[in-house]
Amino acid sequence: MPDTPTPDRPLDLVIFGGAGDLSVRKLLPALFAAHRHGHLPAQARIVVLGRQAWDRGGFLDFIQDKVAGFVGLEDRQGDHWPGFLDRLVHATLDATRPGDFVKLGALLRADALRVFYLATAPTLFTDICAHLDAAGLIEPDSRVVLEKPLGHDLASARRINDEVARHFHEDRTYRIDHYLGKETVQNLMVLRFGNAIFEPLWRSPGIKSIQITVAESVGVGSRAGFYDGTGALRDMVQNHLLQLLCIVAMEPPVSLDPDAVRDEKLKVLRSLRPMSPADVVRDTVRGQYTAGHIDGQRVPGYLDEAQVPAGSPTETFVALRARIDNWRWANVPIFLRTGKRMAERRSEIVVEFADLPCSLFPDTVRQPVNRLVLRLQPEEHVQLQMMAKEPGSGMRLRPVHLDLDLQSAFTERRAEAYERLLVDVIKGRLTHFMRRDELEAAWAWIDPIQQGWASVGEAPRPYAAGSWGPAAASSLLASENAAWAEAH
Repeated sequence: MPDTPTPDRPLDLVIFGGAGDLSVRKLLPALFAAHRHGHLPAQARIVVLGRQAWDRGGFLDFIQDKVAGFVGLEDRQGDHWPGFLDRLVHATLDATRPGDFVKLGALLRADALRVFYLATAPTLFTDICAHLDAAGLIEPDSRVVLEKPLGHDLASARRINDEVARHFHEDRTYRIDHYLGKETVQNLMVLRFGNAIFEPLWRSPGIKSIQITVAESVGVGSRAGFYDGTGALRDMVQNHLLQLLCIVAMEPPVSLDPDAVRDEKLKVLRSLRPMSPADVVRDTVRGQYTAGHIDGQRVPGYLDEAQVPAGSPTETFVALRARIDNWRWANVPIFLRTGKRMAERRSEIVVEFADLPCSLFPDTVRQPVNRLVLRLQPEEHVQLQMMAKEPGSGMRLRPVHLDLDLQSAFTERRAEAYERLLVDVIKGRLTHFMRRDELEAAWAWIDPIQQGWASVGEAPRPYAAGSWGPAAASSLLASENAAWAEAH
């Protein structure tokens, strides 16, 4: 296992694609937060790589213009922001030119732990790793961080994994999914395995259904060029939603050792029932947003977005019903949903417990329902819905909520997902990163769905921006006597 670096050992964290959107919005702000709160080694440097031929002044102007806006004004007061800028180093590098890697080698310190963060298109991953190795820049303890998506199907994912493995051992390879860095997701493991009350019910027939939703109110924006060749299934379901499902459905691991946890997640992925062409038609819904309104503002449809080809069949919405073929989850439908330009930004897991076998309260208008809701964004909280008696005579019931507001329950500062995961990389913690076999098992389940859609040849169903997706997505749940959480 990777060792935690000593506090006085230098660190060179090298970001390929360092001037790109991900680095500007997420990575550099997260690293500033880690710096501000003392989570970076004293001699840590952040080497920002890109094709831009900036001098020091031009680079700092870029940071002040682009990155500072994603860092709170109050946080930039005092010595923290200037101290962070002192850690930043810029170097011009073209990832396709081997000679540039030789120049990079002259910049890196011989005694430093080297972490290479590949915030680039996955098509560059193999070239970057090969050029790093050829230039002699990979030390035995060097680490590489790979951003999603890794490939576009199982075959391409295997090719990337094979090439990366030629240069970095598996326990030095960090496949990042920022949802695994969210506090609520990590709290789900504690909720399940650190408390005795849920485990006896956390199975069939105690659970009726599970919903996992990752809804975005934004459109494709500047990512249209990338997104149109990918779609919601590959961009979101293959990684974020399946990883969330693994945390919900996994068996208790024997320990918190990274491989023990990831072994159990892998079992979930391998237990997902493969979809036949008939299953794909019956159990999946594809959608594409049309013009509509978000927050009272008119927004264009997907086909009217810049850089989207005319008549594109790319889906911006997916809803599907999955099954896990093991004893714990037999006959429990699992509904996964993700989409862009939806009614609101919301990511949540909803566990609906089994119905009562009969009702003792005839005055109750609604069938009593118990749900556990884990909200991941925009706020993070855990809510248990139960039934309680309404005040007054009679025995009328009403749903009430037991709330765990994580932000108010703990006064300690809560790190953002990327900050937490970047610190994990530096400290050599692999638990919240995908292992190669997990990634490939996810693609093995996703590929038949993509192929089934291609064989049918149907266009995605239209849905208005600002809605919750095509009506067929609600019908998917109605067939199981269920409904999406927002309908309750």
